[in-house]
Amino acid sequence: MMFQTRLWAAAFIIAVVVVGGFFLSVPRAGEVRDLEPVAAVTAAAVPVVSVSDAYKKGVHTLSGSVTAPDACTSVSAEASVADASSTSPRILLELTMPEDTGMCLEVPTEVSFSTAVEAPSDAALEVRVNGAAASTTAS
Repeated sequence: MMFQTRLWAAAFIIAVVVVGGFFLSVPRAGEVRDLEPVAAVTAAAVPVVSVSDAYKKGVHTLSGSVTAPDACTSVSAEASVADASSTSPRILLELTMPEDTGMCLEVPTEVSFSTAVEAPSDAALEVRVNGAAASTTAS
């Protein structure tokens, strides 16, 4: 009888350790980190934009490509002239890539764009993607 009591006590202690370890190792709902901010930080990273500028008869035709986070993302381009009256006019190329809310395979994809603007031939180029300054390479 004494042996059975020890056996049951040992089994009870082992069960308490296993169940207690399980409850201590499983995260609670308040402890689970939200993964959306990580995705937002990744999306917020400004991609490198490849741009070529063809100038003819007072019109700059800006074309190139940008790396989108997935194949479902579209890019719209709009160019305007900033500081047109100054001695150093700038062309502001604004690329907009709306955040995709649908299901899409997340494979970075090159997306092309093209736009035109009237500006002096020596105008400098500034590129922004979703409002953030972007680095450019010549294509």
